[in-house]
Amino acid sequence: MKKTILTLVALFGLANVASAETATVDSVADVKFIIDNLWILISAAFVFIMHLGFSTLESGLCQKKNVVNVLFKNVFIISMGILTYYFIGFNTHYPGDFNGIFSLGGPAGYDAADALANETKEYADYTYWADFIFQAMFAATAATIVSGAVAERVKLVPFMIYATLLVAIAYPIAGSWHWGGGFLNRMEVPFYDFAGSTVVHMFGGFAALAAIMLLGARKGKFTAAGIKPILPHSLPLAAIGAFLLFFGWFGFNGGSVLSADPASVALVFTTTALGAAGGGIGSMIASWAALKKPDLSMALNGLLAGLVSITAGPDVITVPMSILVGLIGGVIVVFSVLFIDKLKLDDPVGAVSVHGICGIWGTLALAIPIFNGGNDSVSFVSQLIGVVAVGAFAFAFSFVITLIGKAAFGIRVDEEEEHEGLDVAEHGVPAYAE
Repeated sequence: MKKTILTLVALFGLANVASAETATVDSVADVKFIIDNLWILISAAFVFIMHLGFSTLESGLCQKKNVVNVLFKNVFIISMGILTYYFIGFNTHYPGDFNGIFSLGGPAGYDAADALANETKEYADYTYWADFIFQAMFAATAATIVSGAVAERVKLVPFMIYATLLVAIAYPIAGSWHWGGGFLNRMEVPFYDFAGSTVVHMFGGFAALAAIMLLGARKGKFTAAGIKPILPHSLPLAAIGAFLLFFGWFGFNGGSVLSADPASVALVFTTTALGAAGGGIGSMIASWAALKKPDLSMALNGLLAGLVSITAGPDVITVPMSILVGLIGGVIVVFSVLFIDKLKLDDPVGAVSVHGICGIWGTLALAIPIFNGGNDSVSFVSQLIGVVAVGAFAFAFSFVITLIGKAAFGIRVDEEEEHEGLDVAEHGVPAYAE
């Protein structure tokens, strides 16, 4: 073992071959730092792949006449998300010493309180910029969640403005309450959300809920005769998206360990996979019973529901119970999707149910002793406060800016454009050549 470590030290240039045999403990610490930093960067790449997953899932579940529009929005969201996170988001998300509610930050790397982009191992177990790029990959997720929910009838430019405000301002503020040392982290028993069931997913789900309430349903979805399904154009593409999201989630949760600690990363990988599998089985059972048929789209959303449910505590929820947490999430998502339809709220991809409702479940489940193995460092009251605070803020922020957009210049395409499809109406080109 010692020889292996010394070889790594030499390979990484922390000691030359001649002096490798006299490597000190500091050199071993340097190797650990390099491995930890590398794992954060690899995890960032995993999370980036999730944006491809969202793109293919959303475009697969929509009609073929709107595929270009969905993909264009996703290209914009990741591009805008990284840039705004650099210019304002990172130092708003992690403001250092602030009042616990709000502190607007400047560009990353230029805040004196953050030691001017410290590039040494004194900055936790990874460099400043590794931390930035990992967190930046998360930032655009909230807007991507909304993108799927409002698909096929929202105007492009108003959505771009909406998404920019949501990612640049609202998401970092809500995140700062927990991960930035804000009021949720300052409670007697701090709010706990390991990788973002509430701070990322529920935030996006409740922002989406406000948007679809004001936007209205797609034409023909709800009729006097009842609910008319608007069929997805490519379930294979949707399935690819769901599996890409599953794959990326290993970085989403595994990277949130913030080190390459073998035991912690292995545990988180395991509970993440078991939670997803439980969600898939739970949704299959529930949808088969409720709809009298095995529904693929429900099964795909069940996988994601299990992942969202376990994300609050993959490091705390016990391995056997991670299956049950995911399975319950998979059951919840089926009945939530059906209930959202009964309310005549049109969510083409089930984003409100998958991310919003299952985000609540996962965050609260973490505080139930049977799931967390009797861990008393998590309080149900604190978890509930976090859920209410983040959910209410996301809903209110989204509702207000959507309402302003609706009053100022309209947010919905006209009926003719919706019938023709947004690919031709907004972009002048179809996704598929006939």
